[in-house]
Amino acid sequence: MKVLFLVQKEQRIILDRLYTSIEANCDCDTRWLSSDEQANLKRYFKDHVDTSKYDRIVFFLRFKKEIKQVDFIRTIPNLVILEHDAWQNYAVGKYQGKFSQHYRHLPWARVLVSGYTLAKKLQQEGVDAIFVPKGYDEELLVNKHLERDIELGFVGSIRNEAYSLRKQTLEAVAKAENLVITKTKSGEDYVNALNRIKFFVSADVGFGEYMIKNFEAMACGCVLIAYDQGAEENQALGFVDMENIVLYKNLEDIQTKLATLRADTALVNSIAKAGQALVESRYGYKQLGLETVKAMEPALRDHPKDNFWQKLYYTFK
Repeated sequence: MKVLFLVQKEQRIILDRLYTSIEANCDCDTRWLSSDEQANLKRYFKDHVDTSKYDRIVFFLRFKKEIKQVDFIRTIPNLVILEHDAWQNYAVGKYQGKFSQHYRHLPWARVLVSGYTLAKKLQQEGVDAIFVPKGYDEELLVNKHLERDIELGFVGSIRNEAYSLRKQTLEAVAKAENLVITKTKSGEDYVNALNRIKFFVSADVGFGEYMIKNFEAMACGCVLIAYDQGAEENQALGFVDMENIVLYKNLEDIQTKLATLRADTALVNSIAKAGQALVESRYGYKQLGLETVKAMEPALRDHPKDNFWQKLYYTFK
């Protein structure tokens, strides 16, 4: 399968090893598009792409740029969209409902999303959606067996508008418990920070799925205390409360379970080891690259050419 893989040149999260794994599992032509190139896909394709050479053309681009170019994107054959932010479709915010709206214009495109229940919702709306979970860079994120001198911690951003509920939740925990909230540089500094934390408090409130940070914390040997995204999501991921993860719905849950954990060192060690083993077996980028390629392979839906009225509508949309 010959794949054209278009990714963002300026991306906040480093996913190079995921890309490498995708490339290892198919005949892949990866292109890193600048912001300007993403904003004018019609020109980029005209100058640089012969679509007839590819069995799949995969977008992993900025959604806010995609939605402004539906008229051109509708002309691209064999389209697959890899999207890690489609959870915003069902969350209060500027992109609420926007992903559904966008995919209605591209009913033949396959959409690979990172939430199990999210994929089911989109499927019910008629989208050819497939669940491929988020994961972590197994070559970078490892348990270094350092002294865990931070009992309760969170490492990451809480300033983005999309993270407002995360911020509220973490601040509420910090008022009740000695929670350290910090940011680090990407790479080794981040890994070292995770390796100092005993209990990592994740607060993906309102997301409907688990973010990359959860898998990274588990890989580094933290006991992950995560907002409960529901039975279906947990079952799909293999998350079992108080066995390989600690789940909560509110502050009271966190405090009750922390009291249990503080009194039982063996249980803490058991959950940390089981969580690390789970992510190492299923959520490294080497494994997820293969799963991504497998999700692209089945036949796509028919892609009829636009008739006169459709061409007119999308020209002026």
